[in-house]
Order: sequence, then structure tokens, then C-alpha cells
Amino acid sequence: MTRTLIRGAMLVTMEAAQGELIGDLLIEGEHIAAIAPYIDAPDAAQIDARGFIVAPGFINAHMHTWQTALRGVAAGWTLTGYFRQMHAGLATRFAPEDIHIATLVGAWNQLDCGTTTLVDWCHNNPTPAHSDAALEALEQSGIRAAFLHGSPKPDPRPGVAPFWETLHPRSEVERLARRLQGASLVSLGLAILGPHYSTMEVALHDFALAREFGLLASMHQGGGAARTPDGWERLEAAGLLGPHINIVHGNNLSDAQLARFVDAGMSFSVTPENELTQGHGFPITGRLRKLGATPSLGVDLESVLSGEMFVAARVALGAQRALDHAAFRARHGEIAASHEVSCREALEWITVAGARMLGMADRIGSLAVGKQADLVLIDARRLNMMPLHDPVSAVVMQASLATIDSVFVGGVARKRRGHLLVDGLPAKLEALRASGERLLRAPAQA
Repeated sequence: MTRTLIRGAMLVTMEAAQGELIGDLLIEGEHIAAIAPYIDAPDAAQIDARGFIVAPGFINAHMHTWQTALRGVAAGWTLTGYFRQMHAGLATRFAPEDIHIATLVGAWNQLDCGTTTLVDWCHNNPTPAHSDAALEALEQSGIRAAFLHGSPKPDPRPGVAPFWETLHPRSEVERLARRLQGASLVSLGLAILGPHYSTMEVALHDFALAREFGLLASMHQGGGAARTPDGWERLEAAGLLGPHINIVHGNNLSDAQLARFVDAGMSFSVTPENELTQGHGFPITGRLRKLGATPSLGVDLESVLSGEMFVAARVALGAQRALDHAAFRARHGEIAASHEVSCREALEWITVAGARMLGMADRIGSLAVGKQADLVLIDARRLNMMPLHDPVSAVVMQASLATIDSVFVGGVARKRRGHLLVDGLPAKLEALRASGERLLRAPAQA
């Protein structure tokens, strides 16, 4: 069993009982074996981490990794333009090899940025080969991942049922469940249409399917008129809601709906930068806080913006603080004396909350003895980090890709001394470039 001792770091554990401390962390195999001010382990490989922050690996709770080869293409599109030009257009051109290279390089980029767990919301998989290509890429990447199997959303064609009338395929769920049985790093979930994007028949089927298989069911909520306006009420009446249901965005949900969903134990994934950019509306971060709930955060679309989770946390924090201060000024006619939301909460959104959303809080999301050794070393000696006074605020407000020194997933180093530990990266980047160019010039599939 390999043993690695990280010595002398500023440890941001995200554990209430442990907090922050300057000390050592011992990794044995894939788990954290000890955390203490000093650990005597002379036989372990040692990392001198004086001047570094060690934090839990970030959790990206929502990203469509299949779009990596189209980085920046959708930066000027609103949500309606994205539906038309991406789902009804560019998405129809993808071969399995396009899905594979995008997912592989996208997952590697997440590791490079300090993300150790990626929720890959894969909804451009018209054939099993497309799904297998994404899964193979996630497995090859070395990242911890939840593969959420979705369905494409092309324009309707004569003689073919439109996507909103198409049941999630049971046979494919069964096949993928068998394929991933016993996997250590990649798990299965469902990326379903939900009542906002499907008929009631489809919603009832898909929710029941997720419950039958014991899988997380995640769905987009918002963006135009709902196809089934009373869908949530009918799903509630059918008893199909619960902690395994994850809502992405949710900007248009009423306060009463949010309260009922929080009471049902459902989770929420907010993608703050893209929601503000594409026209979803303001993130529901503050509305959830008032109900005692904590959102997880995601990047959403690298076809629009960058993939760093500390940026997602920073944008979510800044947006909510702006809303809070505007509300305070409207009530009192002056600037509030303090913020309502702390940097620590923002760091929870990209660590602990993501773990809870996945049902993995006992394994990931914080630094604790017995948990998986998913962690990131941030170089606080860098020009943009010095001097370090508060490690939590430094991670949220000052960290950047340049400061991500090392990344471990299940005790395995995936990045060290600023370098991603992968083979053949230049060739993969060339393949990604070629894929993107072909997708942009190829005709849409009939």
C-alpha cells in the first residue's frame, strides 16, 4: 500500500470539528489515514507543503463535458440561441469519437483546475456507442465522475417521436448499470427531461425508472414555457420526489415549490456564471439559503465559459452578495454593515454540498480520516496569493489555475508541481482541435 505524507500545510478540512490547522495529512492507499499537527511516518513518501493550502478536491456538480471541442463557440448565444444552434444543430454532428475526445480532454482540464469529482451531464448520446465513448473517456481520465445518462434534443423529424415524447430507455439504463457495476471511480445516474421539458407520461416514467434503479435523477428546470405546467404537482402527488432528485438551475420555481422540494430532501445544482450570461435569471442561491438549503455548483458549458470551480464559487458569491445588498439598500436606504454570505459558505458549495448532492458525503467533500484522499494543493506562495491571512477566503477569492500545484484522486496523484500527469496530451489536444473544426463545418445530420 502506498503511503504519502503531506507535511506542514495549511489544512482546510471543511469539517466543523477540525476546521483549519497547520499540520500533516497522511494518505494510505486511497484513503486519508491521519490528520494532525505532526505525524511520524518515516516510511511514507513525503511532500513538503509548507506555504501550501490543502483543501478538499472541488466537485463540479453540473457540466456538459461533450462540448469541450466547441469552447467559446456559444459565448455570444442566449439560452434560446443555444437550444437552436447547439442542440438542434451542432449536437447532431457528433460521432462517438467526438464525444470521447471532448470528454477526455474536458475531464483532464477539470483535474488541472483542481476538480476531483465531475458530474458529467451527457445528453448528446443518440447511440450506445456515444455513451460508451463518454464512459471510456471518463475512466481513462482518472477523475472521479458521475456519468448522468441523458438524451439528445434535435428538432422533430417526420415519422419520429419528438424528444419530449420519448421515454428514457430502460434497456440502456440496464446495460450501463451492468457495465459500471463494481467500478471504483465512475458511477451512474440519469439526466432526465423532467416535467419542464417532457410530457407527463415521460416524466412519470423517468422518475419511476430512477427510483426503481436507485439512481440519482437530475433535470434542467427553467428556460421558456414548461411542456407540463402542472408536472411537479402531479409528480408530488405520485410520491416520486425525494433525496435522489436533483434540480439544475430552478430559476423559475416559486418560493412555495422550493420550500416543498427542500422539505422533500431534493438537491439543487446552480450554474451561476452561465445562468447570468445566457438569460436563465438570477441564481437561486439566496432563496435556498433562506430555506436552510445549500446548493451545489457547476460550470455547465465550456462552450460558453471557463471550467474553474473557484470561479463558479466566486461568481455565485458575488451575485448573491449584490442581490442581498440591493435588497438591504431598498429597505434601509444605506449600505449594509456586513455580508450575509461568507466565503466559507461559497467553498462549501463546491465541496461539501456537491458530495451531499451525489450521496457521497461519507466519502468525499471534506478532509477527514477514512474518507477518500481527494484533495488539492494550492500554492499560496504565488504572487497573487501572498501574504496569506485567511486560507478559506484565499481559495475562493484569490486562487487561480496557476496556483493549483497538485491534485490527488483516491490517493493517486493526477497533477504534481503544476503539471498534469497524463500521457500523450499534445496529440489529444490536436485531436480535440480537429474534432472542433470538423463539427463546425460538417452538415447537420438528417
